[in-house]
Amino acid sequence: MDFQDFKDRIPKLKKIVLPGEEAHHKLVPGNRREEMRNLDINSLKPNKAGVMAVFYPNNSGKTHLVLILRKTYKGVHSNQIGFPGGRVEPDDVNLEQTALRETEEEVGIPRNNIEVIRELTRLYIPPSNFWVQPYLGLLDETPTLIPQESEVERILEVDLDHFLDHSNFVNQELSTSYSNKMVVPAFKLNEQIVWGATGMMLSEIREIFRKSF
Repeated sequence: MDFQDFKDRIPKLKKIVLPGEEAHHKLVPGNRREEMRNLDINSLKPNKAGVMAVFYPNNSGKTHLVLILRKTYKGVHSNQIGFPGGRVEPDDVNLEQTALRETEEEVGIPRNNIEVIRELTRLYIPPSNFWVQPYLGLLDETPTLIPQESEVERILEVDLDHFLDHSNFVNQELSTSYSNKMVVPAFKLNEQIVWGATGMMLSEIREIFRKSF
């Protein structure tokens, strides 16, 4: 999709009622569905984080989205695909500022260059006990993306049309640090499997985009 066409749809995007959990549940792994229904999240005293789904034009003027492949480390999200973003810091005014700061740190997009279009539905992540607030962001220029050496293994630039193509919604068998050989609903983007919390947030983005496009 041409970036100008994408921008022309933003006023409608801002008005669409978020599908929230209905969209999230399409990407919830089967073994997590019952657990998610019965959670009293506030009692778990979750950590808070903000992430940013940034859309921008590539050199050909086509709309793209930034995702990152995280470094391998001793943790539940090791070597997984995610949005730029992270934990709230004491100096952050709010979670939107957290998401903007982390995006600048992790992929090198200056925070002041991103227009925040809207909030999405926040999402609780049980393995890491994080409550994550995602945002949609817009960048009017082709960025020079610089991966944060300590956090980011690789940056993925995902074509919007590729993301919206239903053939890229798959069921994938995989193993994690806490479960072996489970089949999960996922997106296959740039030859990478995107599932779990990131997949759930992408599911909501996909739903509101399909309603506005």
